[in-house]
Amino acid sequence: MTTLADRRFISHLDLDTFFVSVARLDNSKLIGRPVIVGGLSDRGIVASCSYETRAFGVHTAMPMKIARRLCPAAEIVSGDFDRYSQLSRDVTEVIREQVPLYEKTGIDEFYADLTGMDRYFGCSLFMSELKQRINKQIGLPISYALASNKLISKVATNENKPNGHKEVPFGTEREYLAPLVVQKLPGVGEKTSSLLRQMGVTTIKILSEIPQPMMQSRFGKPGIEMHRRSHGIDESPVIPYSEQKSIGTEEIFENDTIDIQFLHRELVRMTEKVSFQLRQQKKLCGCVTIKLRYSDFNTETKQAVISYTSSDDVLLQTAKELFKKVYDRRQLVRLLGVRLSHLVQGQYQINLFNDTVENIRLYQAMDHIRNRFGEDAVHRSIAQQLNAIEKERYVR
Repeated sequence: MTTLADRRFISHLDLDTFFVSVARLDNSKLIGRPVIVGGLSDRGIVASCSYETRAFGVHTAMPMKIARRLCPAAEIVSGDFDRYSQLSRDVTEVIREQVPLYEKTGIDEFYADLTGMDRYFGCSLFMSELKQRINKQIGLPISYALASNKLISKVATNENKPNGHKEVPFGTEREYLAPLVVQKLPGVGEKTSSLLRQMGVTTIKILSEIPQPMMQSRFGKPGIEMHRRSHGIDESPVIPYSEQKSIGTEEIFENDTIDIQFLHRELVRMTEKVSFQLRQQKKLCGCVTIKLRYSDFNTETKQAVISYTSSDDVLLQTAKELFKKVYDRRQLVRLLGVRLSHLVQGQYQINLFNDTVENIRLYQAMDHIRNRFGEDAVHRSIAQQLNAIEKERYVR
């Protein structure tokens, strides 16, 4: 049981319709108008949409052809991930300067642990001033909520968009959640909410009244967590944000090689591997590094800061460009490595602005095959050409 002595003050911050807000920041004529951000062709996908378009039934990941039909008056804007990444970093810097402990869970979403600040400054006043600072310095609207844990603060933020704020007093967590529909509870997806409706559960209040053993029997371990969340219980910590974490792989070749075709195929295979691991962890990267060690043990590295992504196509293009820069002499190569860093939480697995529906489905199908049969189950054709003979010849 949490007491007043060990209560926490956790705030959730969310940049409202981030892609749309950036478009309006760069073009004030879009303010107040229905806006859709995404691929410009009918075969494209909606990456983000303004609240004005949602009234017509438009939503994220919808085919652009359908979105145009639902809201023909909407302004269609092409996305700019370079711009989004830069503004995300700008907002992060403002938060870093002001908040002693914060977690970045996406390019547009943060948690702040303000526990202890209530004794000296006041958490409500602090969050109000932080919101104003972001509005003024960056020019973007941001919503936030202040509560005793991450769960309640996130739900409250979502309920008070756009450009809103909310404080849920300590001890009122269950009362606050009670009237909300079950879909508002994080972790309750479409499939789970459908099963709950079949049980007659429509609100979080009804969900909270189901005994825990019954929830466990019906849903397994997730049922226990759902029961806890329906009571407003969440002890998960705010994890200090760091862009130093990375995902990488490298190969030491059995025989030093100068075979450029082999090196290119290895580069593709390795980049696909770490890209898939990135998506498995539901993360995006903002930096790619290529490492090359020659037969004389001299090691060269090149890196590039990029827009946050987990797209194979973008990461492969960057890796190939870096390889051309780092492999600057005709000398035998002993080791090749690929590393993705500046990681943040996020699931922009594909380029929603340029990919077609068909390509998106292809990438998702490839990841599904890898999840089921292993990360080496499917590759691009150039990577598949690295056959067993070559692997035995070169790779330890």
